[in-house]
Amino acid sequence: MGVNLIFKIAAVGILVSVLGQVLKHSGREEQAFLTSLAGLILVLFWIVPYIYDLFESIRDLFSL
Repeated sequence: MGVNLIFKIAAVGILVSVLGQVLKHSGREEQAFLTSLAGLILVLFWIVPYIYDLFESIRDLFSL
């Protein structure tokens, strides 16, 4: 996995948090919600291959 992925996830979290606060204070709650949703989807796209590899390793370990 590596530290790079953790730093990228943290950067997306900080960026989404700042953008969400700015949008909420300017009265654009819908865009703030969509921004947080986009950040979540982006992070999930990064993490899904690692979760797949984890389940493959577990399946190979138990020979299912």
